[in-house]
Amino acid sequence: MDLVQRLNQHHPKVIDLSLERIERLLKVLGNPENKLPPVIHIAGTNGKGSSLAFMRAITEAAGLRVHVYTSPHLVVFNERIRICGELISDAAMLALIEEVEAANRDAAITFFEITTAIALLAFSRTPADLVLLETGLGGRLDATNVIARPAVTALTPISQDHAGFLGDDLAGIAVEKAAIMKPGVPCVTTKQDKAVLDVIRGFAAGVDAPLIVEEEDWWIAIKGDQLTVMTPEGEVEPPLPTLPGPHQLQNAGLAIVALAALGDVRITREAVAKGMTSVDWPARMQQLTAGPLADQLPTDWELWLDGGHNPAAGEVLAATIKTFDDKPLFLITGLINSKDPGGFLSPLKDHTTAICTVEIAGEEASLSAEELSTTAKEIGFAASGATTIEDALSQIIGQTKSPSRILICGSLYLAGSVLKENY
Repeated sequence: MDLVQRLNQHHPKVIDLSLERIERLLKVLGNPENKLPPVIHIAGTNGKGSSLAFMRAITEAAGLRVHVYTSPHLVVFNERIRICGELISDAAMLALIEEVEAANRDAAITFFEITTAIALLAFSRTPADLVLLETGLGGRLDATNVIARPAVTALTPISQDHAGFLGDDLAGIAVEKAAIMKPGVPCVTTKQDKAVLDVIRGFAAGVDAPLIVEEEDWWIAIKGDQLTVMTPEGEVEPPLPTLPGPHQLQNAGLAIVALAALGDVRITREAVAKGMTSVDWPARMQQLTAGPLADQLPTDWELWLDGGHNPAAGEVLAATIKTFDDKPLFLITGLINSKDPGGFLSPLKDHTTAICTVEIAGEEASLSAEELSTTAKEIGFAASGATTIEDALSQIIGQTKSPSRILICGSLYLAGSVLKENY
């Protein structure tokens, strides 16, 4: 039995936003959330993981010991918890599961809550210089929002997603995510929709949190092959990041400014430069150049993978695709049924030759290939369904002899299954 099965056996993989259960459990465990190194807590709709990946790359390049908590995982559960740069081991994870479950005493608790408790307990027991903590969903009632005084909070672009839990009102969503701000703790935010920024300003004023806003207090620009980031502490000019896409410039900027806001943690310009080129974050416009799936492609074809899954992610993908050369683009897409397939796909229509839809293997909540294909056709795509990723690749390869680019997208769960299959 793997770690995920072990956790799923006793803890429902449901979303039930509340802090009561995890606060009760953490109290039994001795409140490990109060025994951590400085914490950067990040919320937002898109870009959280990429921004944390930049922070991790920079701080590790600076020689710091860094704990990281992210979700979801792509291939193995251990990806969620990094202890001083290393994925938590199966043995350590199993011991923590047993300890935390014993402390929980069979009380109701969700998968994400118990996973968060495990991460915080692990982090509290291993000395480090910094903790990077990503919210799971929302912010106000997210299980990670038990840190009374993080060193810095950060907000990535906020847009609509998880409407079933956060609603579809943008200002209401912003309230949930802005609630990670704490009294007196600096909050760094990217550019936001005006309605969102108004909420953020109001929340910051209410808790007396210094607010550091993109294009008011910090800026990014491109100068040749360099990224210029102007922060309240000064200007840095590292190389352009290796993660592709214009949106990654903003994610990199947010990471640099958030780290600068730490104050007591010194990050050199050399560490920032190294972090820009060493950063790694799978399934974010990742090119697959080898492996069983990549090997199916004819010469001069390209295979790309991205886990974006909401309308804002569709816009970001479209902007990234515009920066590529003019090879024909084909999509292989799968989404879960809580998402907005029309909103995600519409921005990509004018850049796409055809789309092949698939059901996400092993995901009960996946849209069927037929459902997704119907939606794609309604938008105006040339669309067909496929039974597997291999089948989709074969269909696309059979449509043209011209070297083409294939992008697999629509879900982190789909991305995870592709990475498993390709390695």
